[in-house]
Amino acid sequence: MEYIRITSIDNPLFRAMHDLMKEVFPPEEVLEYTLWKEPLEDPGIRVFVAVHEGKVVGTTEYRYYDDFQVAMTDFTIIGQAGLGIGRFLARKRWNDLVALAAESGKPMLGMFAEIYDPYRIEGHPFGGVKPMDPYVRREVLSHLGYKRIDFPYVHPSWENNGEAVEELDLCFLPTDEDAEEISAKLVATFLRRYYAVLANKPQAWHAMVEGLEGKTSLALLPL
Repeated sequence: MEYIRITSIDNPLFRAMHDLMKEVFPPEEVLEYTLWKEPLEDPGIRVFVAVHEGKVVGTTEYRYYDDFQVAMTDFTIIGQAGLGIGRFLARKRWNDLVALAAESGKPMLGMFAEIYDPYRIEGHPFGGVKPMDPYVRREVLSHLGYKRIDFPYVHPSWENNGEAVEELDLCFLPTDEDAEEISAKLVATFLRRYYAVLANKPQAWHAMVEGLEGKTSLALLPL
């Protein structure tokens, strides 16, 4: 299996990747095809596909913020069961992030991820691929060490229509496995940076971030 970076919408592998995203994710989670041009060309956004026998069978997007010393996994898609795609992507991504942290000269504190709450997203088939089932994904990510950040989370729809998406939790994978809390200021500052690209954010999101800025720390809870 190959781990190949995509940096242009003109790469034929990107069409296959985008089709896979539309097959697996709800519409509000998928950025429109042409709007990917700038993100793919951004050196700070890392989009990779897993290619098996010439076919895109998985993909992941992530980024590293060296000033915050944290990473963010935008998404991970497993397109086929039985190939070990999830482990392959997770291992390759982590190795890449460790290298990026080393280049920055500062240790990585951990990695954010938005994780579906299976009890709030029931009814969406996620492409019919069992490893993408929210119950399965949540348990796997728990095993990897992700913890739920203890606050009610909403995020702006990637359709940029001002709608609030409430079926996910914001989670964090700390490099310190014993960590029990995270800085609320770090979470708020990260969210402002991460969603700066979306002009139409719901009022619920603004209220949430402002609430975080009034706190000192947030508990990291089991998934």
